[in-house]
Amino acid sequence: MISSKEAISLENRYGAHNYHPLPVVLARGEGVFVWDPEGNRYFDFLSAYSAVNQGHCHPKIISALKEQGETLTLTSRAFYNNVLGEYQKYVCEMFGFEKVLPMNSGAEAVETAIKITRKWGYEVKSIPEGDAKIIVCINNFHGRTTTIISFSNDSGAHNNFGPYTPGFVKIEYNNLQQLKSALQDPDVAGFLVEPIQGEAGVMVPDENFLSEASSLCKENNVLFICDEIQTGIARTGSLLATCGNCTCSSSCERQPEHYSRPDILILGKALSGGVYPVSAVLADARIMDVIKPGQHGSTFGGNPLACRIAMAALDVVIEEKLAQNARKLGKIFREEMEQLKSECKLLKTVRGKGLLNAVEINDSTDSSTAWNICVALKENGLLAKPTHGNIIRFAPPLVMTEEQLRDCVAIIRKTFLSFAA
Repeated sequence: MISSKEAISLENRYGAHNYHPLPVVLARGEGVFVWDPEGNRYFDFLSAYSAVNQGHCHPKIISALKEQGETLTLTSRAFYNNVLGEYQKYVCEMFGFEKVLPMNSGAEAVETAIKITRKWGYEVKSIPEGDAKIIVCINNFHGRTTTIISFSNDSGAHNNFGPYTPGFVKIEYNNLQQLKSALQDPDVAGFLVEPIQGEAGVMVPDENFLSEASSLCKENNVLFICDEIQTGIARTGSLLATCGNCTCSSSCERQPEHYSRPDILILGKALSGGVYPVSAVLADARIMDVIKPGQHGSTFGGNPLACRIAMAALDVVIEEKLAQNARKLGKIFREEMEQLKSECKLLKTVRGKGLLNAVEINDSTDSSTAWNICVALKENGLLAKPTHGNIIRFAPPLVMTEEQLRDCVAIIRKTFLSFAA
């Protein structure tokens, strides 16, 4: 095995510099832990941006990978395969939709939802061809494709990649009045929103925002589209973040009085437990059926390997009660961070839901404080990453135990207090 120094050197020499990683090389993972080539162990508090909710290399998911990988991996959609239909039934029933369109990456799924929404707008809502608009939120993150960055206000993601795709209207996140105003335009086909803005720094909206947004969309014959790529699959303490403040103990976590049901649901990341690229767009037939043969597709979308892995990954979420665990541990974590905030002036704000949390550092967005804290956390055995300069996201695998969480809190506490000294 090559050393950490060699691995970093090779990436810097031969790779595009489109990421700025922490100075740590990961060579092995199991559950909530990862190890570098030298054998140093770390708590993973990023979970590959919530792709590894089920923990690293979960044995049930890896078993499904091996079994299907030795049987049949890819047919393309030129033919039927014996796993896709089973997966489609499974995922539709779990999330409560009539149809699913399988894709690979999160960005592909968002692009798919945009295409479905526009086609529905023209063929069902009768918007004049070429005039369909989709409302989006400022500080959104939905991916890196040309269309998606066209409606991003992040200069790093947006600048110098034009010309940009038109047809998007930006409003403030968590602003129902602005949404209500934008919905007055008869050419609006959809409202695309993250239930919690993850990349923006774990921005949690008001309790009534999603339910009111859903109602406003329904009143104006506009599709309510939820990007749950990062927030879904139990991360926020419910199977979906659109479940709201659900406290029920059922496996599905979705009760009508809590659930702001989207017209289109976008899933990815933890849909495969971080084992394989799997994403999905779910909707009822009245929406999904606007897509006809030859109008959208993917060589790898819906391949038998992906389908078998995804079913195993979702089994783990239900069998191990990961939503309930995320809800319980998230509450403990935020309480501990609030206590630390009262002792440490470096901590300005604590926010989150379930095990998707963030702390805002009491410093300017262009300072290196958050980065330096994350480097120090790494040295103390915990991996986290800054976003937007002065925010640190904390999102461990949902298989974490309370004992492990309290060990991590001790590391975070020790690190912050050393900076405040």
